[in-house]
This record gives sequence, C-alpha cells and structure tokens, in this order.
Amino acid sequence: MAAPARQLHLNAFLRNIGQHEAAWRLPETDLSGITDIAHYIELARIAERGKLDAVFFADHPVLKDQTEFRPFDALDPITLVAALAGATSNVGLIATASTTYNDPYGLARRFATLDHVSRGRAGWNVVTTANASAAANFGVPNHPDPAARYRRADEFLQVALKLWDSWEDDAIVGDKVAPRFVDPDKIHAINHSGPHFDVAGPLEVPRSPQGHPVLFQAGSSEPGKDLAARYAEAIFTAQPTLDEARDFYRDVKARIRRHGRNPDQVHILPGLSTIIGGTEAEARERQREFEELTVPDYGLEQLSAIVGFAVTKDDLDRKLNFPAEDPGDTFIKSRLALVKRLVETDNLTVRELLLRLSSGRGHRLFAGTPEQVADTIEEWFTTGAADGFNLIPPALPSSLADFVDHVVPELQHRGIFREEYTGTTLRDHLGLDRPANQFTTAAGTAVSAAS
Repeated sequence: MAAPARQLHLNAFLRNIGQHEAAWRLPETDLSGITDIAHYIELARIAERGKLDAVFFADHPVLKDQTEFRPFDALDPITLVAALAGATSNVGLIATASTTYNDPYGLARRFATLDHVSRGRAGWNVVTTANASAAANFGVPNHPDPAARYRRADEFLQVALKLWDSWEDDAIVGDKVAPRFVDPDKIHAINHSGPHFDVAGPLEVPRSPQGHPVLFQAGSSEPGKDLAARYAEAIFTAQPTLDEARDFYRDVKARIRRHGRNPDQVHILPGLSTIIGGTEAEARERQREFEELTVPDYGLEQLSAIVGFAVTKDDLDRKLNFPAEDPGDTFIKSRLALVKRLVETDNLTVRELLLRLSSGRGHRLFAGTPEQVADTIEEWFTTGAADGFNLIPPALPSSLADFVDHVVPELQHRGIFREEYTGTTLRDHLGLDRPANQFTTAAGTAVSAAS
C-alpha cells in the first residue's frame, strides 16, 4: 500500500474580533465579542467545520499602552479554551502561557487538566513574555533579559515534562475487590532541583490522553529557535517571503536533527493573513477598506516599541532610518529584524510600512481569490517552506468563515488537506506520535499515592 500523501496542517489564531488593527471599526463588527463566550464558541465551531487542526489564543499578561486605538486581549486563554472544550468535539485547543510569569507545577497541572477535559485536544504555546511591562504585575523588580528568560524556559519545560510523566499510563488499577485503586510503584516523585526550580512531585493529575499536551513555540530569534529545536512539536513563525521561509525551515529542521529528534515530528507553521474576494479586484478593495480605517497613532506606537526608538507622524512619508548601535532589549528582536528586512527590501516609507504591518504585524498578508490563496499555500507547502500555516484572520468571524467556506474546499480538491477528521486528539490531527513515558523505561523513585 502506498504511503498516504503528506497533509497540510492549519491552525487559526483567533484574536478577539480580528487581528487587523482596524477590524473593530468595520460596520459589521460586534464589539461585545471581545469578552462574549458565544463569539468564541462560534469561531471554534467555524474552525471545526473547516476540519482545521486547532484554534490558538495568544496571551498578554499586561494591558498594552495602545488600548485607546484598538481592542485588547482580555480573556485568560487557558480558561477560554477549557470553556470551548465543552462546545466542540474535534478541533484542537491551544493556549499560550509564559514560562517567565508562571510556576511549572501550577501550569503543568492546568494543562494536564485541560487535556483531560478536552479528551486529548490540548496544546501549550510556550512563550517567555517579551513585554517588560509585565514584570510589575507579578511583583518582579526587573524583567529578565532574553538569555535569562530562555534559560528559565528550558528548565521550566524539563520540570513540566517530568511532572506529566510522573504517573505511568496504567497507574490506576481500579480493583474494587482487592481493594487497590492505584499501583504506587507507577507514581513517581520527580525530585527536580535546579537553578530556578525545586519541585518534588508527583503531579496529582494522572497522565493525560495525549501523554502531555502538544508543545508549540512561537518566535524566530536564535534562542527561540534553539528552544524549539529541543522541545517544540510545532513552531509558529513570521516569514513574509518564500525565500525567507525556506531558509528558516531548513535551519530549524537541521537544528531539530542535531538534537537527535525526528524533524518530521516537528511542524513549522508560518503565519498567514488572508483577505478573500470573488475576484482579485474585490479582495484588493476589501484590503483598501481595512487600510482606510487604520489609525496611524496606534501603528506608530507599535512600531516604536519594536524598533526601540520614537517614530512620529513627522516620519510618515520618510524611509525609516535605523541607528547603527544595537537598541538593546527591544520588544521582540526577531520582529525588529523582520521590520528592517521589509524596509530595506521593499524601500518602504513609514506610512507604507504601517499598512504592511496593520494586518499581521509582519506575518504574510495575501489578498486574492480562493484559488489564488490555495495556490500560494500549496507553493509554500510543496517547496520546503512550511508544513502548514497558522491562519491569522483579519476580521472575525467573517475572515475565518471566508477561508473555511471557500479556501478549504479548494485545498481538499487538490488532495493536500483532510476532508474529515481521522482521529480524536490534537496529536492525531497533527500526525504526531504519543510521547513515551520517561519513568516507564527509566528507573524512578516510586512513592505512595498519598505523597
């Protein structure tokens, strides 16, 4: 029997009422959706109708300065996806959580619980939190520098993985006659002691349906790529051009291989924002509608945070000039590098740059017909640039529904995307193996269930 054809993977990044900074100003946008669970249930069900792998929610544990000009991310993503678990049956549920402003035991417990509650559909998008303003919300005097954040993240993941394995799969015996509820030899203390954490374990949550939630990682910095190569099972990245995406793909897959892991078990998913029309002209007109509603004040503040110096309205019709010196710990260094490439490659003025960033903050934006969108997806997928995409709908729910109803059937017709779910867990959707339990094959210290 011939091996099944390689299949595309599609997640949807759902930012309240849309990722485009002007989505909230569209006449049809219902602003109550920012905090209305009915809105998020509708989005998750649209994604499930399209047989998407998962929906994904970001997290910002600090209120951003630019809230005057656009809606903010208000809801805690873990709580949100737990609510969505009861309203959906198949679509994966990915929540972002920071390793800098959480503790391993508490977060491992919440994600293990989510995997049980969702019957194996949980994913964790691992971030280190780039926004320095978050520190003050957690009683931390100084936001750690990137190197320190990634060292903590590495140990954090070590601890979480041990905790998720602290129960072997068959630890619950359930023998009512014996009587014996658990086999204590199959529940393990982890006794982790390291520079950042001392955690005894075991977790009080039995091993979850997927073994542990699928680990996602977002970012394209050097330490980010190294962390992803060691731990991630799927990687979100911002790559605006095909050549850059191919370079990133080759680089990260090679890093994964050097860490002794199977590159086929780690999916690379660039961000893709699409504006869809019945004709290319209709799509371009829709794009112009978004652009006419943008507020330069918001874009200038966002851009200033990225580049590390003030960009003002006086600069709008000039090309951005970057200082020769390193700006230090800017908001996201990989995004700064992306902005520099956009300016230098396309010779953009600040005004043009703001419009380019308005939909996906540097992720790829494509406006066209469903067939044209499918063409570009297929090209990236088949030429070594991506294993799939993290879809970033400009307006919600309309942009997600447009993609599901018009692009997904085209991808299915081409034989590169599923017509039905063939499994029940997020790992099944992604074609990922269930991880072995490190304590099943390695010597561990057994403890009683009451410990």
